[in-house]
Amino acid sequence: MSSVPVPDERTIYPSQRPSGVESSAWPVFSDDAMDVLRSAGEVLRPLPGALLWDVGDHYDLNLVLAGGVLLIDRRDDRVVFVIEEGDFVGELGMLMGQRAFLSGVAMEGTELLRISVEQVRRLLEISGDLGDVLLSALDARRGMLTRLGQGGLVLAGDDDSDLHRLQEFAERNQLPYRTVLRSDAAAWTELEKFNALPEAGTAVVTGQRSAMNAPTTADLADVLGIGLGGMPDGSRCDLLVVGAGPAGLAAAVYGSSEGLEVVVVEDVAIGGQAGSSSRIENYFGFHRGVSGVELARTAMMQAVKFGTRLVSPRSVTALSRVPGGFGVWLDDDHQVLASAVVIASGVRYRRLGLPGLADLEGAGVYYAASQLEANVVSGRNAVVVGGGNSAGQAALFLARHAGQVHVLIRRDHLRDTMSNYLAQRIAHHERVTVHPRAELSGVHGTSRLSALTWHDRVLSRDVRLDAAGLFLMIGADPHTTWLRDAGVELDANGFVVTHDGFATEVPGLFAVGDVRAGSVKRVASAVGEGSAVISAVHSYLRGIERE
Repeated sequence: MSSVPVPDERTIYPSQRPSGVESSAWPVFSDDAMDVLRSAGEVLRPLPGALLWDVGDHYDLNLVLAGGVLLIDRRDDRVVFVIEEGDFVGELGMLMGQRAFLSGVAMEGTELLRISVEQVRRLLEISGDLGDVLLSALDARRGMLTRLGQGGLVLAGDDDSDLHRLQEFAERNQLPYRTVLRSDAAAWTELEKFNALPEAGTAVVTGQRSAMNAPTTADLADVLGIGLGGMPDGSRCDLLVVGAGPAGLAAAVYGSSEGLEVVVVEDVAIGGQAGSSSRIENYFGFHRGVSGVELARTAMMQAVKFGTRLVSPRSVTALSRVPGGFGVWLDDDHQVLASAVVIASGVRYRRLGLPGLADLEGAGVYYAASQLEANVVSGRNAVVVGGGNSAGQAALFLARHAGQVHVLIRRDHLRDTMSNYLAQRIAHHERVTVHPRAELSGVHGTSRLSALTWHDRVLSRDVRLDAAGLFLMIGADPHTTWLRDAGVELDANGFVVTHDGFATEVPGLFAVGDVRAGSVKRVASAVGEGSAVISAVHSYLRGIERE
């Protein structure tokens, strides 16, 4: 181990354990739990100032038996956290293969119990009580980092569509980050002290004294270590699931919990399209409703708990039969081999072909309504186009923040296409106005949306409205273009045709959720299909073994 000077200053995080809602982040282990942990790890006694891991390294769970560990931001050598005796280093990103944002340095008299990530995963599987405590702590720490804006990831640039793309990626993948705008001269200057920032465009700082200029989301995922998770080309698994929406995550949870080696590939973010829903109120068991992000987060934790490997953001570009199963090619020509495949790639929101609209996507034009977009329309006009449940949920969520929300629908009544409870709430909400028989006809603005126009067929006139946000939720098309050459039967609209439940005409290839022809387009139905398909997968794999 190399050695670095040990700073004395504790600048942000106090040494005492926090209380209240964050107490679960710092559990006190019983003697029995400590015995289990000791059996899975090794004891280390590093010298004072020893560099335990550096920024960009993969790291393990380190339980402090004596002394302490300083977590240091290497950009300015600032101590961000002090991990003291009885506490441990680690958060949810560790299980996902994410690299460290902060360096770990040993204090004087430090003794550590180091438990590898592989052993942590094993403990989550075999020890119910200890696994629950560890997983809850890792999750709580991820939430704490998000609230504090700590964790080392900084997204910097102008308030434009490119920055929004990176913010959305971080939000949807639940990565702790903070934003620094070029217009905030003081914050920008402070960030420039330790990082070479571009004169224009976006930059991402990941904890080192260098910045990534205008990275793609795939580039950022690779740097953070959440891409392929260390899987070598040609890796094999029992089951590969394409898509991490409710159906895909359910298949992963039930498949992994029943002993299958499962890999999930998602091209946008964990949670799929449902992950962008601000509030789902008719999902069984959640009488107060649940956000798509929260549902995706808990499902992701379950999947990881049972050993699922999550690969995001990566697109599947091709699939073909190979000896022993399927070869699945990803967008970087990486190949994964799988004995069986579940198609859960879902649908994609439709785009409109209005002039100038594509140029404003991410800069006032959106296809989801999360807190990120709600901040944009705070106190101003927002317009939602669409009459389905997603549009209704978005309108009600945005109404908490916007000055007024206008909903444009082509029909005469919301109840024709929307669940009754949503239609009733919208009809009685003082900050939501529904415009029947209205059709969006134009968007206005240069670098950012400033206004839009629609044609009111009831009054036979055009309406222009100053607006900060346009939310398009006008239906969706199946995400199946990558299956065109896979020998899979698609219906006239591009949905996957299945027989006898979830099986396609290709043995070992199954389809569930919104992408399946004839499926009910509801979160609960997708979860049910994803859970039920595992029985068919097991039957198929048993048949292969007999052969």
